[in-house]
Amino acid sequence: MRVLITGNLGYVGTVMTPMAVAAGHDVVGLDSDLYERSTYGGELDDAGVPTIRKDIRDVVAEDLEGFDAILHLAGLSNDPLGDLNPGLTDEINHRASVRLAELARQVGVQRFVFSSSCSNYGAGVDDWLTETSAFNPVTPYGESKVAVERALVDLATDDFSPTLLRSATAYGVSPRLRFDLVLNNLTAWAYCTKQVLLKSDGTPWRPVVHIEDMSRAFLAVLEAPRELVHNEAFNVGRTSENYQIRDLAEIVASVVPDSRVEFAGEAGPDARNYRVNCDKIVDTLPGFKPVWTAEAGARELYESYTRIGIELDDFEGPRFRRVDQLRLLMQSDELRSDLRWASTEVGA
Repeated sequence: MRVLITGNLGYVGTVMTPMAVAAGHDVVGLDSDLYERSTYGGELDDAGVPTIRKDIRDVVAEDLEGFDAILHLAGLSNDPLGDLNPGLTDEINHRASVRLAELARQVGVQRFVFSSSCSNYGAGVDDWLTETSAFNPVTPYGESKVAVERALVDLATDDFSPTLLRSATAYGVSPRLRFDLVLNNLTAWAYCTKQVLLKSDGTPWRPVVHIEDMSRAFLAVLEAPRELVHNEAFNVGRTSENYQIRDLAEIVASVVPDSRVEFAGEAGPDARNYRVNCDKIVDTLPGFKPVWTAEAGARELYESYTRIGIELDDFEGPRFRRVDQLRLLMQSDELRSDLRWASTEVGA
């Protein structure tokens, strides 16, 4: 299958793209590469995949011609980035995504797999959430994902099949590693300081999923019969992989030698609180076989941090903190305030 992966140079994309190539797909990427200076652990392996260096807002129909499917990952990828400029979050994550889907349908792309999020469910519930549960987003990021989902449902036709993959909170080692994700961050703190530093009171529930398992879900959708995935939403993860944040902290403390759980001085409740049932995707798509657990992920992260030798400034400084990297690029006038490259020679 000829597949376009948007955001192929990001945290998830740099893991998903080689997996898609290994599965036998003919892959092309599309990414403006805002984080080209944030590669973790050496050089970036592009798996031999050609990449269209372009902002998702600037895609034209010709860019999409000839593809059987689009795996749409590109966007502002977390809540701090979304809060940086809520208007830009709506422009990039919502409106540009809907426009991308409209152009894809126009040129005959048959499948459109959207990287949504369990953050759609948002806040304040203790019951198990399924794909039919109400949305309750509490951030611009979550609101943008909900808006795209609703638009994609309306775009579905006999010839255009959107699938909505609501991934749990991601973790795992990547060439474009993010340290703002809970398991990645807790393990980094433990490695560097011997403190598993909790910045909330540790009580909220959160589902977690390794980025390799997340990638397996996207590939399983590509390989599934159309009738199983057409206009369907799936929570991506394992039902058994729901944890309270303090439980994740204890897992990290058990993995990182001589570390202990500590609460930050400002630690308090977190409005984001949700437990997600992921049985539907496992039951519907035999090709989806998740293998990771939070404990195995914490061990992978710790071993990687030990091998690379990260320091506190690496994950608390601008190199790997997405929002701080963007601010640094804007301060140096390399990036415009609308998050487009100032020079066409750099990014798009």
